[in-house]
Amino acid sequence: MQSFEIDKSDVLKVKNALLAGDEILKEVLEDYHASEIAIIFERLDKSERQHIINLLPSETASEIISEMDEESHPEDILFQLHPDKRTEIVEELDYDDATDIISQLEVHEQKEILEDLNEEDASNIRNLLTYHEKTAGGLMNTDLICVNINLTKKDAIDEIIRQSEEMEEFYTIYVVDDEETFKGIVSLKDIIKAKHNAQITELVKVDAVYVHPDTDQEEVANLISQYNLTSIPVIDNHQKLLGRVTFDDVIDVMEAESTEDILKISGVSEDEELSGNWVEAVKSRLPWLIINLGTAFLASSVVRYFDPTIKLIPSLAAYMTIIAGMGGNAATQALAVTVRRISLYDLTDKQAYRTVLKEFTVGLINGATNGLIVFLFAFLFDGNPMLGLVIFLAMTGNLVIAGVTGAGIPLILKRVGIDPAIASSIIITTFTDVFGFLLILGLASKLLL
Repeated sequence: MQSFEIDKSDVLKVKNALLAGDEILKEVLEDYHASEIAIIFERLDKSERQHIINLLPSETASEIISEMDEESHPEDILFQLHPDKRTEIVEELDYDDATDIISQLEVHEQKEILEDLNEEDASNIRNLLTYHEKTAGGLMNTDLICVNINLTKKDAIDEIIRQSEEMEEFYTIYVVDDEETFKGIVSLKDIIKAKHNAQITELVKVDAVYVHPDTDQEEVANLISQYNLTSIPVIDNHQKLLGRVTFDDVIDVMEAESTEDILKISGVSEDEELSGNWVEAVKSRLPWLIINLGTAFLASSVVRYFDPTIKLIPSLAAYMTIIAGMGGNAATQALAVTVRRISLYDLTDKQAYRTVLKEFTVGLINGATNGLIVFLFAFLFDGNPMLGLVIFLAMTGNLVIAGVTGAGIPLILKRVGIDPAIASSIIITTFTDVFGFLLILGLASKLLL
């Protein structure tokens, strides 16, 4: 089965069905999975989305709302529904999905929704709302299968069957003692294969990987990926089992973290929505551009200082842009690799040193190679081997600086507690521009005049 991609014909088909009447609309929607309808929702207006959600059974509607992109604001659709329909949908949602959606509403709107729920559901959601959304607590689902370590195989299976009636799916069975203290995990496969008189205490894996509710979501994703887990338990400081984070939530986290890093490296605030309007884009990007403008003035001051050299050798102006541009590109490459390495691993001092040394070596080789190409161009086109030498040295030096700063700056920022993805690009661009101009103009002043 291929992944669904939004198509104009699908949108038109749904829009025509909306005009044709509810019975036709129901028939058309039956051809689509809930996740596909959520994608089609991106091209429908608010009233059309509302109509479809009201028309569909609460179980299907809840699946669509849970699959909707955050930027499509499913919380607005949910809140605008009739209280009875809204309550039915929330009760169909997993606690973590319900919490994610309700958390985007104003406090008084959250209160209104929670007051209509039964006490158990409302209590679970209120509890999850207390955790930061980007932590294990904010990701976890409190629905899980949990058995006592002292049970026999038969009693454990009976307990699993009883608890699973309220769950759509589960991957791991969590084990606790009489005090509800987390003792480990056991797989359903191991229970089924065990001898008839086996005890859970014989089957439990006590060295299970777990996280605390305040563990950052990226660390949770890394652990699930590293240990190939389908879910990971969340426990408090007293070893009490609070919930679980499943791999499907981690996929969303990895996508969000990657998007966040890309936006930060590009100098764009993580608060800017990809589908937002031009006003939001300007508010998000303008501050960074103003900061970048300030650093550009610093680079231009270097050019002003060597204005007499440029007047005597006008061809330097053309080569300056090449040196600065190549330095900026090389620095961005080193930065992207280093930021990604930092996000995946907790680098030791030795590993950090090796990272910078590697980028120094790469910068030296790439700089010398590109410098040689430009040297030959200057020699053949301008007929000036000394000019070619100046450009060769400037290119090599600036790409070395690009590699060292592209790797070193994010590592330094990480060490002092600043997110390396936020400020690194502006700092390294300043370095490569300033030193690029300084190298070519300074060397030209010394060697060509």
